[in-house]
Amino acid sequence: MPRIDLNCDLGEGFENDAALMPLITSANIVCGAHAGDMATMRETVRLAQLHGVVIGAHPGFADRQNFGRREPAFSREEIMELVQTQVRTLQHIAATTGAVVRHVKPHGALYNLAARDTVVAEAIAEAVAGLDPGLVLYGLSGGELLRAGRAYGLTVAGEAFADRTYQRDGTLTPRDRPGALIAGETEALAQALMMVREGRVRTADGGLVSVTPDTLCLHGDGSKAVGFARSLRTALLNAGLELRALA
Repeated sequence: MPRIDLNCDLGEGFENDAALMPLITSANIVCGAHAGDMATMRETVRLAQLHGVVIGAHPGFADRQNFGRREPAFSREEIMELVQTQVRTLQHIAATTGAVVRHVKPHGALYNLAARDTVVAEAIAEAVAGLDPGLVLYGLSGGELLRAGRAYGLTVAGEAFADRTYQRDGTLTPRDRPGALIAGETEALAQALMMVREGRVRTADGGLVSVTPDTLCLHGDGSKAVGFARSLRTALLNAGLELRALA
């Protein structure tokens, strides 16, 4: 049976975490930089353990005003340090409850930079491999981060997005452009199924680009997040897919 992982970025201060956790297989838990704090990290780890959800770290730029979505100038060494510091923090919190961090997925601007910038991608991959070569590295399907992860001996997971539009080069449409988000549930579900079944996605200009999704991202913010998560989960199961974490 073909399988897919459903991941969600959690602990970022939205109210949907408790309702979303039973619907997903992997949780990317905020590490206190772009959002969250020690208390929210502990609570999100607890929720993941309660529902048997695999725990991952979600490091990002320490830019709360812009929710980690602005691209600052950082050196390779600075990126390595911020990734390792944030992942270690979550590892420590998880260890106090007997949990283990199994994967790493960068957040926001750090994620998008890593998808296209070789230096940033290699810095993240080296940082993660230095922490634990058994960690799975999540990145945009077809992006630089996956290539860097493989080069550093990591298991990588290609990620796709049901509710984001794509450009011809396989990158996500930037959030500040019109049409970056897919608002309609029917359209988003159709895109998710197309990516999983056919390995391709229609671009914003009407073309087609290849994707190889190991995991689908659910966004935890917004009033419709939980309803969409339920609908996506049902659609994938009805399509004959097994929902299972990668790690």
